[in-house]
Amino acid sequence: MRKNILCFLCFVFSFLVYGQKTPIKTSSKVSDSNNLISKKNTKPKDLKASIEKYLIINYKNDTTYVDTTLTIQKEYKYNYLRKDNFNLMQFANTGQTYNTLSLNASSNKIKPSFSAQARHYNYMEIEDVNYYNVPTPLTDLYFKTVFSQGQNLDAFFTVNTSKEFNFSIAYKGMRSLGNYQNALTSSGNFRFTTNYQTKNSKYLMRAHITMQDLLNQENGGITDADVQRFISGAEEIKDRSVFDPNFENAENTLEGKRFHLEQVYNLLTKKDSVNTLGLSITNTISFQDKFYEYNQTTAANDFFGTSFNNTIEDRVALEDFYTDFGISLKSNKLGNLDFSINYNNINYGYNSLVNLNGQTISNRVKDDFFGFKGNYKNKIGKLSFAGSLGANLSDEIKGNFLSTDLDYPITKDINLEVGLNINSRLPNYNLLLNQSAYTNYNWDNKDSFSTINSQQLSAALKSNKYLNLSLDITNIDNHTFFDLESMQNGVKVIKPRQYNQSIQYLRIKAQKEFRFGKFALDNTVMYQNVTSDDNVLNVPNVIARNTLYYTDEVFKKALKFQTGITLNFFTEYNGNGYDPLLAEFYTQNQTKIGGFPRLDFFINAKVRQTRIYIKAEHFNSSFTGYDYFSAPNNPYRDFAVRFGLVWNFFL
Repeated sequence: MRKNILCFLCFVFSFLVYGQKTPIKTSSKVSDSNNLISKKNTKPKDLKASIEKYLIINYKNDTTYVDTTLTIQKEYKYNYLRKDNFNLMQFANTGQTYNTLSLNASSNKIKPSFSAQARHYNYMEIEDVNYYNVPTPLTDLYFKTVFSQGQNLDAFFTVNTSKEFNFSIAYKGMRSLGNYQNALTSSGNFRFTTNYQTKNSKYLMRAHITMQDLLNQENGGITDADVQRFISGAEEIKDRSVFDPNFENAENTLEGKRFHLEQVYNLLTKKDSVNTLGLSITNTISFQDKFYEYNQTTAANDFFGTSFNNTIEDRVALEDFYTDFGISLKSNKLGNLDFSINYNNINYGYNSLVNLNGQTISNRVKDDFFGFKGNYKNKIGKLSFAGSLGANLSDEIKGNFLSTDLDYPITKDINLEVGLNINSRLPNYNLLLNQSAYTNYNWDNKDSFSTINSQQLSAALKSNKYLNLSLDITNIDNHTFFDLESMQNGVKVIKPRQYNQSIQYLRIKAQKEFRFGKFALDNTVMYQNVTSDDNVLNVPNVIARNTLYYTDEVFKKALKFQTGITLNFFTEYNGNGYDPLLAEFYTQNQTKIGGFPRLDFFINAKVRQTRIYIKAEHFNSSFTGYDYFSAPNNPYRDFAVRFGLVWNFFL
């Protein structure tokens, strides 16, 4: 451990010696671009370009710039996902899955999602890929230690070869052995992006390629007998490697590659002192190929039930091709209107049929169909309006959505947002069709399951000065999920189930930071309530995160640092169980988790463009009791000290 810390400090020192001075300002939204490439940047005569010119453009064309500040929000995002994981409960090892503590039913997706959703937290979708426009080359390096024999590194580089052409390349790699037997995790996420526009801005293009693989060894969690030993906190089992898991010979893998292209050709651009009018044709082409595998050298019949073979080699694949062609009309008086017709080809399934108890389990969900999507935006005075709709014109892959959002600044410090989302789509593919060498995991529900229908009404008051408050109310019909159906001789029988009654789901979230000189107390609390005749959607009633921290600058303001303590807590509830064969969570009502505090102590520092993070995670584990679990039979993390950095440099 001392050797690792010494190497880390030498690594940091070398960064600081060669780091480049660049003026830094707080990040904020720059614009909501109407083009695929948001802004032209003129390369500065001197290399010390303003930080606001290093642009980041998301899939919605909203534009921000590189943020090298040290804030409490950066502390929340310094994790494997590089996102705020307030409503997620991590498993013991980095790279394992997360148990979801809160459900967001609002979505514009109208196709089923792929299998193994518990493996998708670190799988980058189209919405997760950003594009860039920079005056000088930009590099972002993320590093963090893991749990035994491994590291986590995310390296990114982008450059504009001209004002019109940018590309970026990035790779996120992680490997961690973990503290339990057969719990190794390994993942790689490669991304390449590019965007281009002609000098006259008639033609604009952006594209990306992703290649991703996520491998996890699986052990089924610790046994029921060891759960009691874990809770007792006996000295002889403080070394977690002594636990005997349910099995030690399995692993699952999710791999995928995607090629994505968006194009715009501006037919008409007219600007004068009064009117602005633009007419464009648009095109998107996207192809994704994914597969999920579960391999086990010897069948665990006492855990999953009987099997056809003694060696398990389950594999399912998805090919998804999408293209659209549309028009875009932009007017400062009439607003922005986009409409497109799309074509989709879906091919999900297996290479063989299964005959089980006289029933034939088919092997494909396959369809090609047309659809349409439309978007409208306008601003009338202070009121901003955005609406979108879409539908699949298919008898097989049914789906449609309608979404509207209103934004109104009540005062300069208070902003009101109201939204409505109506969605109808089929359940995920592995709920409709699944094949496995384990007999309990074969089903075909394509003709028996209906579309999931949800309606969500949301409202939010946003004010950093007073309070950030959000509320949403959701009604769900035909909620579809994996259910712990029964126990047979110690074997959990997990089956897909569709609930044919309505569920009402309420969420209220409040966030407020209080400042006392150099001290601050950041508070986030969420209240949830589910109303239904049966316990088919389980969430904790309260989720809370409170951080007390101190911020200061020393060495003539050359070093800024933060130090503090974060308390995470959620109330006790019937937490979802994890099935390693499906790589999915299932609803269960036998075992409660939660009700335990998680205390983290952190020290963060910033020197130039380098942010250094050191954290003592769950340091209260030894004195507040060992009844802490991420899911039934899956303990949460013990006390650990981890460190790392994020380094931006500008050439």
